[in-house]
Amino acid sequence: MAMTASGGATMAIVTLTTDFGTSDHYVACMKGVILQIAPTAYLIDVTHQIGRHDVVHAAFVVRQVFEYYPRGTIHVVVVDPGVGTTRRLLALQYSGQTLLAPDNGVASLVHRDAQLNDIRSIENLELFRRHVSSTFHGRDILAPVAGFLAAGGAIANVGPQVQQLEILNLPRALVLPDGGLEGQVLYKDTFGNLISNISREDLRGCLARRPQAEVYVGALRIGPVRRTYADVPPGEIVALMSSAGALEVAINQDSAATRLRAGPGSSIIVR
Repeated sequence: MAMTASGGATMAIVTLTTDFGTSDHYVACMKGVILQIAPTAYLIDVTHQIGRHDVVHAAFVVRQVFEYYPRGTIHVVVVDPGVGTTRRLLALQYSGQTLLAPDNGVASLVHRDAQLNDIRSIENLELFRRHVSSTFHGRDILAPVAGFLAAGGAIANVGPQVQQLEILNLPRALVLPDGGLEGQVLYKDTFGNLISNISREDLRGCLARRPQAEVYVGALRIGPVRRTYADVPPGEIVALMSSAGALEVAINQDSAATRLRAGPGSSIIVR
């Protein structure tokens, strides 16, 4: 599905997720390239504040936004510590949406949860900018390919079909011998909330085994799983299910990451 401008032209949706920040010219260059090719494209900035070179952060963010966009959306992700090397660039189609990204694991969580339609290695030089910088494939390869697709081009034309992609080796929550769970923080958001790899299904199974189970960050007892931040007074620690569908540890109106000195990789226990 695509949007339609008042003049009747089709407006493809293109989202951008990068670690470029907003103080430099990089994002604007990519937008300009896309609009040269697809002037009616509707460009959406997901975020340009991904941690520098943090592929796990990017994978988490892209997975969170993916399901809320319509079929036909093109998602461009540039978190690319291997830019200029032999790593591939991929066009991946899931559930009618297209993800353009380096083959470094950034598609892992979308690949886990969405229906795969096609994977292409981006190799059609005719779609690239004439001069390709070895340090800016986002501008010179991914942006023109996004423009091509936004203008109605077919994914089959970007390059040959491939069967494999890089998948991040992300840890899964473990069931402990006593029926509890051992997980870890996967993501820290801008509020300092700590979002774990313990899914709603993991937690449901744990609470069926141990109805009185409580949450711990390392050795620190947080308490039972609650429903909202406001279930505890301001400044108090709370464990609850996040909007991402995973167990979260937060502080009502404060930063759990700062107060607990915790972040990605920190231990989360339910017992």
